[in-house]
Amino acid sequence: MRGFSLRKYNNFIPFLSSSAIRCCYSSIKGNAGITINVENEVKCLDDSVSLFHRMVRMNPLPSVAVFCKLFDTMISMKHYSSVVSLFQEMRKLRIPINEFMLNIVTNCYCLMHRSDCAFSVLPFYLKSGILFSGVTFTSLIRGLFAENRLKDAVELFKKVARENICEPDQVMYGTVMKGLSKMGHTQEALSLLRLMEHGNTKPDVYKYNIVVDALCKDGNLVAAINLLNEMKQKNILLNIVTYNSLIDGSCKLGQWEKVKTLFSEMVNLNIYPNVNTFNILIDGLCKEGKVEDAEEVMKRMVEKGVEPDIITYNAIMDGYCLRGLVDRARRIFDIMIDKCIEPDIISYNVLINGYCKKKKVAKAMQLLGEISQRGSKPDTVTYNTILQGLFEVGRIGDAKKIFDEMLRVGPTPNTCTHATLLDGYFKYGLVEEAMLLFNELARRREYNDVAFYNVVINGLCKNGKLDEAHSVFEKLSSIGLPPDVRTYNTMITGFCIHGLLDEAKSMLRKMEDNGCPPNNVTYRVIVQGFLRCSKFSEMETFVKEMADRGFSLDASTAGLLVNVVRENPSVLDMIPELHSKNMY
Repeated sequence: MRGFSLRKYNNFIPFLSSSAIRCCYSSIKGNAGITINVENEVKCLDDSVSLFHRMVRMNPLPSVAVFCKLFDTMISMKHYSSVVSLFQEMRKLRIPINEFMLNIVTNCYCLMHRSDCAFSVLPFYLKSGILFSGVTFTSLIRGLFAENRLKDAVELFKKVARENICEPDQVMYGTVMKGLSKMGHTQEALSLLRLMEHGNTKPDVYKYNIVVDALCKDGNLVAAINLLNEMKQKNILLNIVTYNSLIDGSCKLGQWEKVKTLFSEMVNLNIYPNVNTFNILIDGLCKEGKVEDAEEVMKRMVEKGVEPDIITYNAIMDGYCLRGLVDRARRIFDIMIDKCIEPDIISYNVLINGYCKKKKVAKAMQLLGEISQRGSKPDTVTYNTILQGLFEVGRIGDAKKIFDEMLRVGPTPNTCTHATLLDGYFKYGLVEEAMLLFNELARRREYNDVAFYNVVINGLCKNGKLDEAHSVFEKLSSIGLPPDVRTYNTMITGFCIHGLLDEAKSMLRKMEDNGCPPNNVTYRVIVQGFLRCSKFSEMETFVKEMADRGFSLDASTAGLLVNVVRENPSVLDMIPELHSKNMY
């Protein structure tokens, strides 16, 4: 970690007096005569604050354990910043603290993604005579991972172990391995597992499961199965989590025979599938379009005494929607409600998306109204899907109303929302409205994503506004967003459609000079442009260049070429490679 110096964090320390610093855990005296049932008294944030202020006025004070219990309850309600505020109030009132209290506050800062402030708590340990524990550094490491500071998290872990600040335990190792795995560093997680195998803290089944799951998510099923076999050889007791990961990995790769083998193996070990196991299998079948098979699995799980949950029903609904069978998905939705399983926002989003894809936008809008009636709230995905559906059927006015509603009641629009709006405006020739929105977002520097700018450049090109499109293109590098291959292809397409072949050629060479190699689409667009303009000799050059790079013509380009050759057979003689394939 960058300079693990306590001096760096002194400005964050919230204590106020030297007498408070001298308080330590051994000097705490609680009020044993008063019982405070935090769980019964605290139902919301106001209850928490009210109880805290009542506690600090008691004489003698409640024990520090009661304050810790109150803070734990607040954390479970996700009132992290309020815990920090009340802790700072405790310091002002010189109320004693202990290691549990400090660990709670450290964890709160980390949950707020403020690891900088979390480190500011460390001096309390030293100045209050409290020893560091694994819990403290596990929270800090978890916080760093949550902020995507992988290098700092790993460095802190190494420092703790190397300098014997405290002994890394199972939880700390697991935190590091989970962090590495979630950020795609599976091999590093595996290396840490191997390190544990040779150290004092031997890995348990949970550590192996982390790596098995990561390997499966990477699609490396062979390595995951090999690790499973190692676990068997080392007499590590496998559990349902192990097999769920392997079954999930097998489903995603379509290895259904392997799924059957794993099911049989786990049952032979007296490990019985739970609702998660069945959900993994059902989701895998649905993703492959085998929804009827998924429904059969759901029947089997009920026979085995495992009740389907909201995830089960959502997976089957999604499967039917993927096949365009929205009415069947709606039947599953209604069955779910009949079984007193309340649909969540994912249930609604799946159905709304299904209706929009079938252009049944009226039914999608009806569902949007139902969400609020059932006490839920539409999320960004809900609004984005509805907007896409409305633009798809040309209901521009309704799309604007839905966007206004989104701004009025929430949630906050994201990149997808604004890209959908821009794409819709451009699609129906509302260039001025699109540019007003784009310029406002650009002024606020709302998005630093080249994909967002690609939507605008594409919209302008399709509306014949090549100068404006080129102007936006030229601004990209100045704002630190180098164009990608899609950006270049969009500009080249615009130039070719309008017969500006010299500009298209210039853009092709520019992308190569800027380290963005052209792809198959680039050459297909160029070849089609020269074909349409009957520039056959130059087209021949690009076809050869295309072949040299290992690219080939697609059906639309080949079809266009066939039509040209029918009218002008001599074109085929210009390109021997095509003549030999008897395209004509």
